[in-house]
Amino acid sequence: MTDRPIQPANVATEEPAPPTPTASQPILEIRNLHTAFFLEKGVVRAVRGVDLTLGQRSTLGLVGESGCGKSVTARSVMRLIKSPPGQITGGEILLHRNNGDGPVDLVKLNPKGAEMRHIRGGEIAMIFQEPMTSLNPLFTIGNQIAEAVQLHQKVGKRQALARAEEMLHRVRISAPAQRLKEYPHQLSGGMRQRVMIALALSCNPSILIADEPTTALDVTVQAQILDLMRDLQADFDSSIMMITHNLGVVSQMADHVAVMYLGKVVEYGPVRAIFHRPAHPYTQGLLNSVPVLGKKGKTLVPIEGMVPSPSEDIQGCAFASRCPHVMKICREEDPPLREIESGHLGACWLHQQ
Repeated sequence: MTDRPIQPANVATEEPAPPTPTASQPILEIRNLHTAFFLEKGVVRAVRGVDLTLGQRSTLGLVGESGCGKSVTARSVMRLIKSPPGQITGGEILLHRNNGDGPVDLVKLNPKGAEMRHIRGGEIAMIFQEPMTSLNPLFTIGNQIAEAVQLHQKVGKRQALARAEEMLHRVRISAPAQRLKEYPHQLSGGMRQRVMIALALSCNPSILIADEPTTALDVTVQAQILDLMRDLQADFDSSIMMITHNLGVVSQMADHVAVMYLGKVVEYGPVRAIFHRPAHPYTQGLLNSVPVLGKKGKTLVPIEGMVPSPSEDIQGCAFASRCPHVMKICREEDPPLREIESGHLGACWLHQQ
């Protein structure tokens, strides 16, 4: 446990700055990020003060229910929030480079400017959730990978196609020269996902954001894709932000885990701490709702209630209406993210009194 004393919730003290989840040698830091969508029916606050750190050559798992803000956080990093109606309303997204110039704040860059276009795909790449809709059905696989290579590496078409063929071979696609000439609809779901990985890694990015990379794939293909990503991470020395609702994927891939609920990080820590000593009631609920192979008679416990709307003005903890341990203070004040033990943070009044 941490040596820093935790003040009781009812003691009036000067509130310290919320700690940022840490990792050795950070390559990406997200600080107090807020992203909202301004609609006719009101303001949807999709991301509400997210703090995250992605370490070099490490994997961060971002988990939570659908609609909790995982993908919006990733698209905010890539500066792919469509405006209007979306807008980053606050915070910093710091990209650390190895050139000695210090971090660059992506929030301050023009999302359509030359520097952000270079970073997007060149330094930070993203594997989107649906490869069939992410790949252009009108162009061959070879053309799509070669276009990305030419854009970021300033090489000729022949060199770019050679790089595309090399990457298809690296992601273990058979007959890569033939696949270059094929269109997305001619490939299976697993092969299209491999193409997306090849496309993302074709320019040697330092960060790979994978948004539900194994969704809609059968379990055998899922295992192959995860093995492939681990091998390629070692080969390319890249860092991975893995967005998923599948806790099994997180347990296999991640070094650290951030659990999100209604646009906020409610728990963060090493993967073993999250799975063996979950601190937040929401994290405990997620783990209790997952069947465990070989444990006969285990009763699955659902999380009662519904997630509040992100457009609601919520007072107190957003999970209070669903929490089995709710207290009076939970309905009055939103708990900050604080250290529970070394490197393990939680936003829950149960651990702060």
